[in-house]
Amino acid sequence: MLCIKRVALATVLLFVAAIAAVQPVLAQPCEEQVFEESKFIVCTATPRRDDLRLFWKDAHGEPYRRFTTIAEAVADQGRMLVFAMNAGMYLTDFSPIGLYVENGHELRPASTKTMNGPPGRVPNFYKNPNGVFLLNDDGADILTTADYLQRRPKTRFATQSGPMLVIKNKLNPIFIADSTDRTVRSGVGVCDGGLVRFAISGGTVNFYDFARLFRDHLRCPNALFLDGGNGAGIYEPNLGRSDMSWHGGYGPVIGLLD
Repeated sequence: MLCIKRVALATVLLFVAAIAAVQPVLAQPCEEQVFEESKFIVCTATPRRDDLRLFWKDAHGEPYRRFTTIAEAVADQGRMLVFAMNAGMYLTDFSPIGLYVENGHELRPASTKTMNGPPGRVPNFYKNPNGVFLLNDDGADILTTADYLQRRPKTRFATQSGPMLVIKNKLNPIFIADSTDRTVRSGVGVCDGGLVRFAISGGTVNFYDFARLFRDHLRCPNALFLDGGNGAGIYEPNLGRSDMSWHGGYGPVIGLLD
């Protein structure tokens, strides 16, 4: 009888393993990491497998503004918002400053506006070069805005922000190693194996060190700055985070659904 029970148990375990093999459970995508004594939350997604998408306006045409509003909207559809992060800078009406593509529709064109002045006086979006994070059937990519406009790749989701952090495995040359311009920063990188990694600092960090996080620690040959200061935020309920911008809300948001 004991032998029969063991065989039955083994059969059940093999069946469960087979189900898990064809229906993999989404692993916890976000974790706290330390790079050179600075803390970060890093979230990872696999574009062609995971349901990663952009959000801006709800069914009534109003900006979502809050992570919790998006979470409630997708819950009504029987889905779950696993994590979310603000997806670039926005105007006072919460509309994207630059390019915004959602479900294959370009809702805002790319901005080619430039601004000159001392480094500390030029808004981050206009620091050269800025860039575009995009998702399509081939996966994810990050291109400088000029490269994006030249190539015009087919795009399902896209958001423009700036400055570029890492370009073809090189740090943006405008960054200064010992800069005292330190604040909370968020960004996204397309990394080894095509993985997309989002990061937000737990404390203040300058651009140079934040770019090195993506290149040297997360192994991302291309990375893009998303936002900084009180405008940078993340939604990650397992880590107790549901940030709220001091601007009264966020514009475009990128989120992972389960």
